[in-house]
Amino acid sequence: MTTIALDAMGGDHAPRAEVEGAILAARELGVRILLVGVPNAIERELSRHPRRGLPLEIVPAAEIITMTDSPSQAFRRKKESSAHVAARLVRDGKADALVSAGNTGAVMTVARFVLGTLPSVDRPALAAAFPNMKEKVSIILDVGANVDSKPEQIEQFAIMGDIYYRAIWGVKRPRVALLSIGEEEMKGNELTREAAARLKQTGLNFVGNVEGRDVFRGNVDVIVCDGFIGNVALKISEGVVEHLGGMLKRAIKSSLASQVGYVLSKRAFGEFRKRTDSSEYGGAPLLGVRGITIIGHGRSNGIAVKNAVRVAAELCRSRVNEKIEQELSAVAARG
Repeated sequence: MTTIALDAMGGDHAPRAEVEGAILAARELGVRILLVGVPNAIERELSRHPRRGLPLEIVPAAEIITMTDSPSQAFRRKKESSAHVAARLVRDGKADALVSAGNTGAVMTVARFVLGTLPSVDRPALAAAFPNMKEKVSIILDVGANVDSKPEQIEQFAIMGDIYYRAIWGVKRPRVALLSIGEEEMKGNELTREAAARLKQTGLNFVGNVEGRDVFRGNVDVIVCDGFIGNVALKISEGVVEHLGGMLKRAIKSSLASQVGYVLSKRAFGEFRKRTDSSEYGGAPLLGVRGITIIGHGRSNGIAVKNAVRVAAELCRSRVNEKIEQELSAVAARG
């Protein structure tokens, strides 16, 4: 049985959302969950749910990393935090994966230095899922693990993203693209031009450059960029979704001509919210660290936590880290 170390104190609604998600995951996914955090707080939330026979255990942790903590200071000063304890469970082989909806920077720092990176990986990358116009999913990486990247690191991001997409969405030859300011090869900066040249040599299904507007069109599956650009794209996208959702909701309330129209509009709005709801995708994997690590949004609810556990379990079962190491080692051997 796959075992997931779940940081029960990380998110904005911890530990309630984490406990709800853990119960759903244990019941529906057949995984064992180690709830890491303050025992009394976790027990209090567990008491609200029927859980007899579910593979749930509490692992004590004395400290909590808050959303306002500096990542570097939290790593150095809160060695007994729930994120640290959960990462050590993975490092020591007592769990197969770490899931946290906590402070993203702190969780990345903990994962990177407690678990370490895979031997052939220069920098881990954070991958985020974006629903597209073809009712499928595209992913972007890196979306924030690295502020600056080198061309060879962009190449590694592409290989890791290709493996991740194959593992989760079952596409044999994902279409890989490089995010730039134009589709033409000569456009972009020095980083994108050098990265594009390297990506052509990888054997990936590299289709060239794409622009920001292509993220949601669904013509490509894996989009790579440095973490600064990726994080800006992610945050702008989240803001646009919130803005459009608000506009649609106000329009529905203010301009309905009939009760039938109201019902139909509410149904359409519900479908829009479901398609753009980050909880459906669980969380973003930090690809390239030795243990599977999934980082969820701070606002994660129980459904999002369950789906983050699902993604973690799927990556464990597909042996994604072994595949990343094998393929990056092959690239290094080719020079």
